[in-house]
Amino acid sequence: MRHQPPEDRPEPTTAAPPLGRLWEVGERRLLLHRSGAGGPSVVFLPGAGLVGLDFLNVHDRAAEFTTSVLYDRAGTGWSDRVDLPRTPAEVAGELRGLLRAAAVPAPYLLAGHSLGAFYARRYAQRFPEEVAGLLLLDPGHEDILSYMPQQAAEVAEQMKPDPARMPELTAEQIQAARAAFARIYARWPDSVREALIEHNLTSWRTSMRETENFETEVYDELRRGGGLPDVPLIVLTAGGGNPYWARFMSEDLMREAHDGVRALHAAIAESVPRGEQRLVEGASHQYLHVEQPEVVLQAIRDLLGRMDR
Repeated sequence: MRHQPPEDRPEPTTAAPPLGRLWEVGERRLLLHRSGAGGPSVVFLPGAGLVGLDFLNVHDRAAEFTTSVLYDRAGTGWSDRVDLPRTPAEVAGELRGLLRAAAVPAPYLLAGHSLGAFYARRYAQRFPEEVAGLLLLDPGHEDILSYMPQQAAEVAEQMKPDPARMPELTAEQIQAARAAFARIYARWPDSVREALIEHNLTSWRTSMRETENFETEVYDELRRGGGLPDVPLIVLTAGGGNPYWARFMSEDLMREAHDGVRALHAAIAESVPRGEQRLVEGASHQYLHVEQPEVVLQAIRDLLGRMDR
């Protein structure tokens, strides 16, 4: 169920972004940070709970050999706030408008992580002529329950959090989270690192709100959207443990769940003529690109080399 809609003019963000600038797209202001030159441009679509600047480590490296783009979709990061959750069609159309406003020419290599992979695929369904390739980082998918052990799916549903009922973080939790984020962003510039830490500590409910409509809207929309265009595609599957699952699944059940995810990602890769799956050992779902940046960069290079120019 959707939350009460915001006012006609979205509530603006309260702080200037540490990198990039805000672009007017319709009645909204959206953050975009662009570096490098040449094309096709790689565009990073963050997963739930992440923002564009979470991918700054791979963005800066990708910008050494092509144009690289980071952005925050509306309702996240430093872009204007909107009612959440949203449909994939809304997000894909918004991204298209932003790329046009910022004069980033098509076609694009869309690099979608987790929830961002839904939006990347929806963009490719709606605007196939603008997509030169797809990189899916441990993607979510509408057929996930068909590949998961029934018990794992039932447990995950029971443990699904309700953001409206969750209490504020305690001082101890904030201190522990701050230290954890400082380690994750250790290689980020000081100004960006501190801004990201503060953002995470104040906006942690956003990831839950963005994913509230999976069963009611997202899954069906992707199923009805049709197949993907015949472009090079690489699926990166995180091979490390899942700390969230470990909280309420046995080791055996968690192993079966991981096997199901790997099989699903293999099926995604096999759904297009030029698809490939790569297992990234030791990488976690949320921070694959932080723990294994070279794997992500190599996949970008490989996709660029395979594209129809």
